[in-house]
Amino acid sequence: MSSTIVSFADGSVTGDGVVHRVESSPHGVIVVVDATPFHPVDHTWPDQPGDSGALIAGDVRAEIVEAVMAAAGDDGEFAVGSDIPVKRGAEGWTWLVGHRLTADAPDWLVPGVELSLAVDSAHRAGLSRGHTACHLASLALDLAVADLWRKDPGTDAIGNPDFEGRANQTSRIHEDGAVDEYRLGKSLRRAGFDTEAFAATLASREEAANAQLATWVASAAASRIETEGPTIVDRRRWHCELPEGEAVILCGGTHVRSLAEFASITVALDLTDPQLLVMTTTAIPAD
Repeated sequence: MSSTIVSFADGSVTGDGVVHRVESSPHGVIVVVDATPFHPVDHTWPDQPGDSGALIAGDVRAEIVEAVMAAAGDDGEFAVGSDIPVKRGAEGWTWLVGHRLTADAPDWLVPGVELSLAVDSAHRAGLSRGHTACHLASLALDLAVADLWRKDPGTDAIGNPDFEGRANQTSRIHEDGAVDEYRLGKSLRRAGFDTEAFAATLASREEAANAQLATWVASAAASRIETEGPTIVDRRRWHCELPEGEAVILCGGTHVRSLAEFASITVALDLTDPQLLVMTTTAIPAD
């Protein structure tokens, strides 16, 4: 068995495939198909939820609650999500997209069956907007706090000091938005970031980030994913042709094709806990 062929990177929400295996697991019934348009939630950095939808054969269908990462060992072991015991790319393992059913597997859903796969396209579109908005928000935040560094923290995808890379500890994407958490502790201060000045100027930093986001949305910049290969383990990168230059970020998620798909993107910065910045990103889709 080979690693799953995936087509979500080009925006596909439908496809055809052959069932390879149907497995019971602590996560529910997992169906593996040789090729799929479904984007799975990543088991190591679960920022974007997996796609939902259905597997369809003729006039029967099985509902998918979420696509997940799975892996099969050469010794026959099958693991799902956080239960996968090895790092991505480990020898002796094949990497798969699993389709988690909402119920038990119907009698017709067995290895060898040819079927069609249909992603919930509205849900996918919302998540794609949320993911693109999340990346843009992080770049806008990096720029808004660029003057607060006393040391070089490295640079982000458009050449600004990389606050995102230094401080982000969690990112959760949802339809038309995201919530990111940044740790503002001793390690960040030792790295040269002025957390006190940031706290004192929080409102103006938020305003600056939102002004930058408005400029980027108005640019209607092209956005795309480039892949190094067709399987779920091949690297994928998000590209966005911003006015400042092309931003390129290693990313396994899905994205919009153009920033013209947004009416607006805004962020709200919360520092209720002085050591934890919470950034809430909200995207409004264009009509």
